[in-house]
This record gives sequence, structure tokens and C-alpha cells, in this order.
Amino acid sequence: MSNKKYRVIQWATGVVGSAALKYFIENPEIELVGVLVTNPEKVGKDAGDLVGLPKTGVLATDDEDAIVAMDADCVLFAPSMMTPPIDNVCRLLASGKNVVSPAGPFLPNKWIPEEAERVEAACREGNSSFHGCGIHPGFSGDILPITLARLMNRIDCIEVTEIIDKVRNPMIYTEIMGFGADPEELLANPRRSPETYKFFYSSMSMIAEALGKEIEEVTVKFEVSKAKKDIKHKFGEVKAGTVGGQHYEWTAWVEGAPLIVYHFYWQLGEELDPLWEEGEAMYRVR
Repeated sequence: MSNKKYRVIQWATGVVGSAALKYFIENPEIELVGVLVTNPEKVGKDAGDLVGLPKTGVLATDDEDAIVAMDADCVLFAPSMMTPPIDNVCRLLASGKNVVSPAGPFLPNKWIPEEAERVEAACREGNSSFHGCGIHPGFSGDILPITLARLMNRIDCIEVTEIIDKVRNPMIYTEIMGFGADPEELLANPRRSPETYKFFYSSMSMIAEALGKEIEEVTVKFEVSKAKKDIKHKFGEVKAGTVGGQHYEWTAWVEGAPLIVYHFYWQLGEELDPLWEEGEAMYRVR
């Protein structure tokens, strides 16, 4: 067994980043060498203090240039999904660091040719690699359906459904995503659609490629539900009559028919009109 320790940097310490940081600190095979934070209140704090662990001697910084200049084997890049990550990803790759990220892009495809080319060029420059990972995309919307498809003798359509209750599973993006907004205003200007090509089209492309198909078009449907009463959540309150639930449906079409359909139900509790799904957060593939 090798005694080598992997030198790792944690970029951002939100929900995903904090979980990763805790793992890195506790893993004897990993040496944490840097932590990038975006919250000014975290700057200068010990990495251990950020996740309730003993001090590590590694202090958090918001200096991106200093992080890029550090000697490390790998960076876990976990910024807010609302933040376009490609520039910093390429800087890290070009500096010789491997990058693992749940923030995409996941798979080169015709919808992100420029980003894919930039990532590949940065990998060549730094002799590094990029790995996109996550629950969805990264598993339930691509790897799992492909694995299940091996058991089938015919596939007409694959549906992947994500159900998340934002009350049980609060996120800092709640307001940014449009919860609490005027329903008609959000329908006219959805907050999430601009990101779909980065985070979900790659998964669709992965499935289509595995099935020997080529996606012709991807369409988007969007609907909202209203809060029937004032709904409090960890980061604030959604007033009655405003957006309390969102349903996105992204469909990949092949030969004039839907081959892959992603449903995303994001809801604040169950006091909604209409209420599409009930119960705990879950993923469903069929």
C-alpha cells in the first residue's frame, strides 16, 4: 500500500463543499493544502473550524490567484450552481491540477462545444484531467438509467424524476430560484432555464450515445404552483399566492419522439396548489 498522500484543495464551502471538506480533513490518505471561500466571514478561519473539526493549520482564503498558484494534485470545485464555473476550472486545469466538480460541464456535446474545447485545451496545457460528478447529473440521470438499460430488450422512453422538498431540504438558492416570486412573472422569466444546457443536456447526451442514438432537439416545459398559505423555511418565508413549487420538464427528442424526459419537482412543503408530488425527496427512474 502506498504511503503517498494526495494534496487536495477545496474550492467553496457550501453544502457540497463543506461535506467534502470534512471528508478530506478526516481521511488519512489526503493532505488538505488549501480552502477557497466566498463568504467574507469565513476568510482567515481554520478549515477545521468551518466544519466543526479540530484545527488543521490550513486557513481559508478568498484569493483565487493564491489558490491557483498552490501545489496540489486535485481540486474539488464546488461553487454555487448559479455561478458560471468554466473560467476558474480552466485556470486550475492549466496550472496542472486535476479538477473534480459537481458543477459541470459533464460530457462534451454539441450544446457546449466551446466549453468542451476550452476544458480539453486546459487539460492538455496542464497535463491534467477533469471529472464531472454528482447525484443528478452524474448518477441518477445518466449512469443509473444506462445501467438499467442493459436489462431491457426494448426502450421506448426513459423518464427520470427528481423530487425535492425545499422545506425538508433547504438551500440558499431558494429565493434565487424564484420561490416567493409572482407566478406570472416567473413563468415569463424562469430562473433555471439558462443553466440546463450545462448541467443536464450532457446527461441526456450520455444516455443517447449509450443507446446508439443522436438527440435532435431538447424542449423545455415549465409550470409553477402557488403557496396556499405563508410558508416559512430556513432562509426566509414565502407568502401565500406566490410561487411555492416548480416543475421543469426537459425532453430529448430522437426520430420525432421523446427518448429521454427529465422531471424536476421542487416544492416548499405540501400546502401548494397544485401539489404534484408528496413525501420525502427522491429520484425515480422508469
